[in-house]
Amino acid sequence: MRTAFYISDGTAITAEVFGHATLSLFPVDFKHITIPFVETIEKALEVKAQINACCRGAGEKPLVFFTFVNPELSDIINTSDAKCYDFLNTISGQVQAELNVSPVPRTHRTHSIHEKNYDFRIDAVNYALANDDGANLKDYAEADIILIGVSRCGKTPTSLYLALQYGIKAANYPFTEDDMDELKLPRALVPYRKKLFGLTIDPERLAAIRHERMANSRYASLRQCRIEIREVEMLYKNHKIPYLSSTHHSVEEISAKIIAETGLERRKY
Repeated sequence: MRTAFYISDGTAITAEVFGHATLSLFPVDFKHITIPFVETIEKALEVKAQINACCRGAGEKPLVFFTFVNPELSDIINTSDAKCYDFLNTISGQVQAELNVSPVPRTHRTHSIHEKNYDFRIDAVNYALANDDGANLKDYAEADIILIGVSRCGKTPTSLYLALQYGIKAANYPFTEDDMDELKLPRALVPYRKKLFGLTIDPERLAAIRHERMANSRYASLRQCRIEIREVEMLYKNHKIPYLSSTHHSVEEISAKIIAETGLERRKY
């Protein structure tokens, strides 16, 4: 198994994103090691020694994806026994040529606090927590979006991801087992129909998830899951509510698809 390092003078999130995206193209298993806040020459030398030790132990070069503002730190990592990829400087040079403007390097530039955007995200997270699982219907007027669906289809993690990553205020409302006898759009949701977005899931997958929570219950039975999914998808179609399946998608993918389909304003940048 090859080893991949993600190194930065900041959070290393940028190096991770670029690195993971690149490696996902190749059918090779990797051990992933992230090392953030490499801000001094001493720390960079320690990391270099760690990389070299990995190379000696594995018998093949690890891959290193890194972003540094300080060129001295870049030089240290580049002289390690690994194959190194400096995304930031490679791309910034091309952008500089196009804009004809020199970059102004600044440590912690990409994931530091931009006060206005940070406040948006914190407010959105607090909103998502307060409006989880239909807990606070009176605040739906403030919602950017209201996710609806049966229990355990992915509403809560998607709401929180939209809030934390994009500053989007997402409430979510669950259709319970009791609702399934005569499923119709709840009165509390009617005024906000244009904000509604549905999630669905394959019944088999839903049964497996529910079984982990309440094994051998009616709630987790495949029959019950099939009934609920059939009813909720019929509701979406009758009321022309957009929806997607969470079965084979990560929360990141679900969130991106929701944003693309609804045109929600991102408050990340």
